[in-house]
Amino acid sequence: MADADDVRRLALALPETVEIDSDGFDFRVANKGFVWSYPERRPGKPREIRTDVAVLYVGDEAEKQALLLGEPALFFTTSGYDGLPLVMLRLPEVSASRLEELITDAWRMRAPAEVADALD
Repeated sequence: MADADDVRRLALALPETVEIDSDGFDFRVANKGFVWSYPERRPGKPREIRTDVAVLYVGDEAEKQALLLGEPALFFTTSGYDGLPLVMLRLPEVSASRLEELITDAWRMRAPAEVADALD
């Protein structure tokens, strides 16, 4: 079971990660977002920042579909993210080790090559 503090700890451990001021969490590398809290929008209601759900950059539609179909207890999406390489992750359902893998993968896809290579 993971939470926003785990996301923060793991994201900030990665080189050149910056946390953007937000009501939840929002992490970037080279000015590109790789994990942030889900801004849930419901008709007729104000946007709610969900810190129990992380939005993760996954790179492409194939990876997105593989995660959604392969692990529906962990991942979901909404129509607002159609066509975007992003999935939502239910933090209470994910282990710390799996969360670390997912955040690191998202970071690698957004980091400049010379920064990502330094992690190895």
